[in-house]
Amino acid sequence: MAGLETFEVGPCEEAYEMGYLIGQRFSHLIRSRVDNDLILQHQLLPFARSPEAQPLIQSLSTANREMFPRYWDELSGMAGGSGVSALQLVLLNFRKEILPFLPKDDCSDVLVVNKAMAIAAHNEDANVALVGHTYLIKATLPGGFSFTAYTYAGELPSCAFGFNSYGMAYTLNSVPPIQDEIFAGGIGRNFISRSLLEATDIGDAMSRIRSCSVSVGHSYNLVDVRGRKIMNVETASRNHISVREVGSTPFFHANMYMHLQVEQVQDENSICRHKRAAQLSAHSEAEILSILGDTDNEKYPIYMSGPTLYTLCTALIDLDKQTLSIIEGNPKNGEVSHLLQMY
Repeated sequence: MAGLETFEVGPCEEAYEMGYLIGQRFSHLIRSRVDNDLILQHQLLPFARSPEAQPLIQSLSTANREMFPRYWDELSGMAGGSGVSALQLVLLNFRKEILPFLPKDDCSDVLVVNKAMAIAAHNEDANVALVGHTYLIKATLPGGFSFTAYTYAGELPSCAFGFNSYGMAYTLNSVPPIQDEIFAGGIGRNFISRSLLEATDIGDAMSRIRSCSVSVGHSYNLVDVRGRKIMNVETASRNHISVREVGSTPFFHANMYMHLQVEQVQDENSICRHKRAAQLSAHSEAEILSILGDTDNEKYPIYMSGPTLYTLCTALIDLDKQTLSIIEGNPKNGEVSHLLQMY
């Protein structure tokens, strides 16, 4: 996107150092996001000050720090480097686990693998407060391994999409299980997705997803560029998981469970986007981008432009070209702002 800053960091000896350098480099965006994020200011922070919030925040913090100590240090470093309180960044990173049924991120994906093309296209939709508060992190870790991740200010890379030098990539979609399906104090989705940036192949990515006792469900679109394979993985708490390999039939995924049998909130926004996508053809890259740019439904369009939810950008992963394109504005116009070679 225009103005989307890129920061190359590493290798760093300690995870805290990498987080500190990211926090320092983007302190202006992190501080601005914290100040202007209405969900944080009006919902998460007031809740965090209440007595009933303490056990939940403590259990989330303990579970994720023990499971992913390196990523916890990375987050702590980000707080130190940006000068923002650790509590505020903890709340941002656990927002999906703390307040899962309040206004949330809504993303749309079109996935297809056939003889002519292998594509994962993704609308990164979020609360309007995130507009102008994202950046790209290109991180090199000890040993020469690297990843590139589209990142929300103040959060671990990446709750959106990214890829690494092993040829693994992913995009993510929130899903809304009912409250009875939520395991309070489990592993947060931001920590799992950060772990996926270090997956060596789809098998490793699946192991990382399965090994975590998640708090709230999620949908992962795992992309193996070298193997020319895309897998959709839907998860819920209590180790519920369903895996579907994407084939020649285009697969549209918004913010609802499609194949995992779990009770979920009936979200009108997602239902409308699914109905509209089913009416459209997806036999070429242009048609796929046209789906993600569709605004036919005025109340619940696939491509969102406010007032609450906003499509920050569209990511197009082309497995045959081995590229990830970031498109600003409506993807139907095809205005690529960043063309990233995946390896």
